[in-house]
Amino acid sequence: MVQGKIQTKTDVVCPFCGSLCDDLEVDIVNNEVVEVRNACQIGTQIYFASNESNAHRYKKPMIRKNGKLVEVTWEEALDKTADLLAKAKRPLLYGWSSTEAEAISRGVELAEITGGILDNCSSICHGPSLLAVQDVGIPSSTLGEYRNRADLVIFWGCNPIHAHPRHLGRYSSFIRGSFTKNGRNDRYMIVVDPRKTHTAQVADLHIQVNPSEDYELFNALRAMLRGVELDAKQVAGVPIEDMKKLVERLKSANFGVIFFGLGLTHSEGHHRNVDTAICLTRELNDYTKFVIQPMRGHYNVAGSNIVFSWNTGYPLAIDFSRGFPRYNMGEFSTVPCLIRNEIDVSFIIATDPVLNLPAAAVENLLKHPMISVEPHETPTSAYADIVFPVKICGVECEGTAYRMDNIPIMLRKVKDAPEGLLSDREIVNILIEKIKEKKGLN
Repeated sequence: MVQGKIQTKTDVVCPFCGSLCDDLEVDIVNNEVVEVRNACQIGTQIYFASNESNAHRYKKPMIRKNGKLVEVTWEEALDKTADLLAKAKRPLLYGWSSTEAEAISRGVELAEITGGILDNCSSICHGPSLLAVQDVGIPSSTLGEYRNRADLVIFWGCNPIHAHPRHLGRYSSFIRGSFTKNGRNDRYMIVVDPRKTHTAQVADLHIQVNPSEDYELFNALRAMLRGVELDAKQVAGVPIEDMKKLVERLKSANFGVIFFGLGLTHSEGHHRNVDTAICLTRELNDYTKFVIQPMRGHYNVAGSNIVFSWNTGYPLAIDFSRGFPRYNMGEFSTVPCLIRNEIDVSFIIATDPVLNLPAAAVENLLKHPMISVEPHETPTSAYADIVFPVKICGVECEGTAYRMDNIPIMLRKVKDAPEGLLSDREIVNILIEKIKEKKGLN
């Protein structure tokens, strides 16, 4: 048990998922986290994992020498990284979804001066959602509006009980709002999913759609909404009579919201699934108020799309090889570039591609020098050629993050980082200056 005076930090913002819960309380004793209140289990572990006593915490930069990572000085690691990026023909700068917006903004300049590929984690999760929004727009709002007004809540292709553990209790189902004063009793909750997930088990209605047939179900519902009689007994595994009851339920809501996840973006149809989901939402507004919201994963993946966009005009999959930004998801996103073995150096920040990307992409990623910016040991950092330890934003330094509904929220510092560590933005800033010097751009 850590002995000493307890310092309690209140109104702390959790840097785990896109919900960005901002009501945490963290107790600190001698710069060690001893208790976290109001957070989910995953968010709680982020704070305890920041303690210097954590054996998996990196505290010194490392470079792989003779097959092993050995501790080196900051100057050596930064100079080696700057040299690799300055000489690279096609570097990849990937991640950016679990770090502060200020570091992301500097990352755009880093990609520009190196002529690299700039991409974030949404290229393997909600990239299709961004394409759909570019196609047809999106009728959306804020989590506060859903909390206060929504009396019909639909979770389509997502399982927030596991992915966003406090979402139901803070924003969507159980919470009491200004116009839903009885909380769960004032809301009707529907889950559309091929599996009976834990979220489906607490819903009022579970619609078990056939895998990868969401597109067909959305369009059938749109046809019914227009009064079309369908000549079929079922669509996508859902009986016609059940669909009719669902359409009436959608039309009679005072305020409805569809939350959707990777069950739509990663099944057959991809962004076309989201296209037609948005179109259904838009058409429901002829009868009542309806909105739709993607369930974004990493705590600042929405922020990485936003910051990329206001710096370059594009949200992800950006190529600077010609000296100006070009955008094409199929051509310049991370997985296709790696599978085609086009990348000769990779700069990985705030993500773990070795754990998450397809095996063929990882195989080519590991063929070339890889730099990992990461506070803890991960499969990616374990294989990296250079590792930078960093402060954890939202725990050991401040920064801006964008919630899943694109609302910017300031992350707070609750404790000091281990001595000598830099933040993500400080590392990127130093690399920019070193690369400019090596390329004669100053």
